[in-house]
Amino acid sequence: MPSRPIRTDAPGPALAKPWAALPSLAAAAALLAACTAPAFGHETLKLEVPKPLLAPTPPMGWNSWNKFGCNINEALVRQQADAMAASGMKDAGYRYIVIDDCWQKSRDADGNIVADPERFPSGIKALADYVHAKGLKFGLYSDAGALTCGGRPGSAGHEFQDARQYARWGVDYLKYDWCHTGPRNAEAAYTIMAKALRESGRDIVLSICEWGVNQPERWAPAVGHLWRTTGDIFDAWEGKKDWSIGMVNILDLQAERWRHSSPNAWNDPDMLEVGNGGMTSTEYESHFSLWAMLAAPLIAGNDLSKMDADTRRILTNADVIAVDQDALGQQARRIWKEGELEIWARPLKGGEHAVVLFNRGKAPAQMKVAWDQLNLPAGLKAKVKDLWSKQVTNAVRGSYGGTVASHGVIMVRITPDL
Repeated sequence: MPSRPIRTDAPGPALAKPWAALPSLAAAAALLAACTAPAFGHETLKLEVPKPLLAPTPPMGWNSWNKFGCNINEALVRQQADAMAASGMKDAGYRYIVIDDCWQKSRDADGNIVADPERFPSGIKALADYVHAKGLKFGLYSDAGALTCGGRPGSAGHEFQDARQYARWGVDYLKYDWCHTGPRNAEAAYTIMAKALRESGRDIVLSICEWGVNQPERWAPAVGHLWRTTGDIFDAWEGKKDWSIGMVNILDLQAERWRHSSPNAWNDPDMLEVGNGGMTSTEYESHFSLWAMLAAPLIAGNDLSKMDADTRRILTNADVIAVDQDALGQQARRIWKEGELEIWARPLKGGEHAVVLFNRGKAPAQMKVAWDQLNLPAGLKAKVKDLWSKQVTNAVRGSYGGTVASHGVIMVRITPDL
């Protein structure tokens, strides 16, 4: 399922000799040949340099696409960096400012990628420097095809050249999409970019965005730091819109993926829609809670400079973020489901547990989790903290529950008494 509409006739700048700018090294030519040829079995490129430990916990940050699409420019990105630093987002753990598609314009005579000079008159390095001066990290977008999803120049055939350019600019994070890739083999294509980044001279997080259609759980953990598991999210509780699907539709596609997620190798159910207006406050609390339970990257997709208090409250909930960032790094499992009611649970470092009681239904419902569902002794006493109400209940035995609002959650942290 595409991240943007894929059109083989997509408009965009003409690419003269799109494969011509590959480094002249024979080894690079061999890598390109391997990338464009079909892969058989588990044969693929060799990554001599191990993946750097850049994401021991899921990345947190902001990306331009969900709110702004292609309507981006230098002033907007600076504004978002200012807001992240001043709004409490940075203090809550958000670090990356990522520019998605449409920052590119063309390639120069030497094949170097060129930013749109009207939208980014100071250039990408100056913008990265500005972001870094705020104590934040800087990310960019590209695509494994000749064109991006928005019809801008992609990185196919320019992987090493682009990676070196990104390193010179001070890029810390690359979101790498999958439009206009033709017959390319996904594992090989992403491996060549991983190799290019590792040889660039700079540590750069690789966010794989091939929408989960090429079994990324089989090969992506060795290649990238996170990988998309589905098509794009859109700002709705459920449903389908063009190539995008609603929040609970994406959630359902994560239930059996818990086996494949671990520190420095994360399932990515796409970015957050919190604050964009398509869901209620209760639904956004559910969205944020469930993404934290999934150990998902927490990449905000709203306008940080215009957040209302409720959006800020949700996105900066320290207790929920602590679950997402737990060092054990184990994704939640859906351990119980009956009709519209579900229980999701994940173990935390030190023997604690996080639990979400989730009500998809249209009416409030009484729900509870029993200790035996968590493989805890029924007689165990535990402290239970509700992560949204902040209520703490001590010496709880056997089970815990309450009334869960329609489309809402009760999210708790269970700490066994020692």
